Amino acid sequence: MSDVGVVVIGRNEGERLKVCIRSLMGTGYKLVYVDSDSSDDSVEFVKANGFDVIELDMSIPFSAARARNEGYQFLCNKFNDIAFIQFVDGDCEVCEGWIEFARSHLLSHERLAAVCGRRRERYPDKTIYNKLCDIEWDTPIGLTAATGGDFLSRRQALEEVNGFSPEVIAGEEPEMCFRMRQKGWLIERLDRDMTLHDADMTKISQWWRRSERSGHAYAQGFLLHGAQSPEYYYRKDLYRIVFWGGLIPLISILGIAVVGFWSLLLFSLFAVKVIQLFRKESKVNSLSVAAAYASSLMFGKIPQMKGVALFFTKCILGRKFHIIEYKS
Repeated sequence: MSDVGVVVIGRNEGERLKVCIRSLMGTGYKLVYVDSDSSDDSVEFVKANGFDVIELDMSIPFSAARARNEGYQFLCNKFNDIAFIQFVDGDCEVCEGWIEFARSHLLSHERLAAVCGRRRERYPDKTIYNKLCDIEWDTPIGLTAATGGDFLSRRQALEEVNGFSPEVIAGEEPEMCFRMRQKGWLIERLDRDMTLHDADMTKISQWWRRSERSGHAYAQGFLLHGAQSPEYYYRKDLYRIVFWGGLIPLISILGIAVVGFWSLLLFSLFAVKVIQLFRKESKVNSLSVAAAYASSLMFGKIPQMKGVALFFTKCILGRKFHIIEYKS
């Protein structure tokens, strides 16, 4: 496995990062940790265990995309024999055997640029927000449009698209996978446990910020590729956000002054969609979880709309984008 490099990124992940690093000890992989101005002992811990560390210059606008780029470029410059890069978020533990399995699959399928596996929440029953993340990670197996933050990529494919777009502050993996697919590469999700993730979400404000961040990602992705690509990248997603998170609430609120209570009937459309989603999700989850998931999908369109609005406002005003953090 001397041709595998691992890039771990993080900021103040504490014990989560230690679990992540320990899951990679003794594997023989070439590993670099990219730190974005942690105030805990993250840097010291990783160095003490003999791994390389990059401490980002925070005077340059930060993004996870930039951190991943600096990490994999460092490894490729230091080790000429690297052919595969495993990207891992610092709040994840890598499951035993995943990298070997994923590498073997890439070697057997030369048109695959990257593969991901099953990411699961470490504590899905700790809070409803963790449970929602666990459901979100459970996407279909097989050829797919994109990976999440953890995946094994072919170095050749990374270099062909110049890695991640550092100006993309959220949804950077799907955006890069889109460019890989435009070059003729394929992406696949494998039926294999890959990582254990610790969302550590305990408050509704965190859920709100995370939803806001996803809205920003849809807006930025659409502006970059939505008009030029045959698949109209993120167009449908953006339209849904604008309709459910923007137009329906706005028309309902403004309509109160004109037609009074009856304008609130527009919100019944929300109820219809929530019920439809609930019925589908209740087939695989408890009624309470299904209700929370259905409600989150629909009412999450409102903070997503805020993220969309903030993105386009910054574009118009010429302001820089800054990461939207949701963890405490």
